[in-house]
Formats: sequence, structure tokens, C-alpha cells
Amino acid sequence: MNAEERIKVYLEDAKRFLEEALREFEEGVRSGDVIRIRDAAEKAWNSIVQSTNALLLKLVGKVPSSHWERRRLLREIEKDPSLAEFGFRDRYAARERYLHELVFYEGIVDVEDVKFELEKTHRYIEEVEKILRERYR
Repeated sequence: MNAEERIKVYLEDAKRFLEEALREFEEGVRSGDVIRIRDAAEKAWNSIVQSTNALLLKLVGKVPSSHWERRRLLREIEKDPSLAEFGFRDRYAARERYLHELVFYEGIVDVEDVKFELEKTHRYIEEVEKILRERYR
């Protein structure tokens, strides 16, 4: 699979994981199942990882092997002022903290906060797609 095909797969996976996260979140809220809400947060976090992989593969030509490497490469692409304005590094770290660490691992579930984070995840993916579509085709 070439790089362009891999980028497409990463973006499709990101969107699918977010769709599943939204569905699982709604079901968890409706049924009062905190485990489902926590799983939804983890799926949303994975959608951030997948979309970030797409962005970095396109911009720097590599898929990071760790979260640390993703943060480092996001810092590098922000040396370009037109990319820095998106704040991807800070946004990536924020979703990691809230969705992955606090909600999924620590079990701190505030339904409104999780909903807010899911909305931010959706915007992140949309902006990654926009950059790839408009600037780097």
C-alpha cells in the first residue's frame, strides 16, 4: 500500500472510530452504562491517533511509533505558522489527557464533559481533512 492509500485508510478509520464512539456514548448515556461511555472515550481517542497518523504521514512522510513521537512531530510541523494556527499538538495532548487518561483509565465520567470532548474530536478530524485536501494534494 502506498502512502496516499495509507493516508486514506487512516482517515477512514478515524471517522469510523468516531462514529462508533458517538454511538457507544449515546447508548451508554441512555442505559446509564459508565463502561460504555468510557469505551466511547477510548474510541474517540483512537480516532485522534488515526487522523494524526494521516496528517503526519502526509506532511513528514512517516507514521510515528509512539504518542511521544506524535507529539514531537506535531511540534515540528507547527514551525510552519500556517499549521501552528491549528494548534494540533496542544489539541492532541488535551484529547489524550481527557479521553484516554481521565475518562477511560481513571473512570472520571462527566457526561457533558465527554460530549464536549467528542465534539472537539470531530472538529480535529475535520481540520486534518481540510488541511490534507486544500494544502497538500
